[in-house]
This record gives sequence, structure tokens and C-alpha cells, in this order.
Amino acid sequence: QVQLVESGGGFVQAGGSLRLSCAASGRTYAMGWLRQAPGKEREFVAGISWSGGVTKYADSVKGRFTISRDNAKNTVYLQMNSLKPDDTAVYYCAADRTYANIRPSSYDSWGQGTQVTVSS
Repeated sequence: QVQLVESGGGFVQAGGSLRLSCAASGRTYAMGWLRQAPGKEREFVAGISWSGGVTKYADSVKGRFTISRDNAKNTVYLQMNSLKPDDTAVYYCAADRTYANIRPSSYDSWGQGTQVTVSS
């Protein structure tokens, strides 16, 4: 069983930055971040392989968000810069307990989510 605990969400003005963290207890491989805005489906934001050598981003966040991980701390991060009101959502950390490469459909452990609100 894997437990994921997110932190770092909050309220920020457009153009600002936030850094999300996700601490995992238990063995994880590939990890990622997804988000869900009110009235919308959950969408993939960023993923990172177990080694950290491969990353993947949604087109909407490329060049603004950076995913990274520290396997010694069993923690994954999401640095979010140049935030826009459209980035407002609950952000969820996800982990894959099977595959080392990025397969969002294979994520099988989820955090409770952290709210990010970006004002215009």
C-alpha cells in the first residue's frame, strides 16, 4: 500500500509561482501530477519516470511547469511558474506501483489533492 501526501497549494496572483510536493510512503515507480478543475474531468499535467530521466508534460503547461523527484526522500515536486487563472484546480499526486516509465493510465495510488487558485 502506498500513501501520498501533497502540500504546497494555495492562492496566488496570475504570473506567480507555487511549488507542490508529494511525499510517498511505500515503494513507487513512475509518478505524476494530475488536476481537476470545477466541472471538468481530471487531466494529466506532468509525469516523471522512476529514474527521473524522462519527463512528460501536457501542452498547456509546457515551458511553465517542471516536475522533479528526489528518490532518497521518496518525494516528487511540481514547480509551477507563470501561473494563469486556467491553472486553478485541485492538483493530485499519483504513483505507479508497477512501471518505471510514464504511463498515466497505470497510476494506481492517489493523494488527497491540494487546491491551487490563481486570480486574474
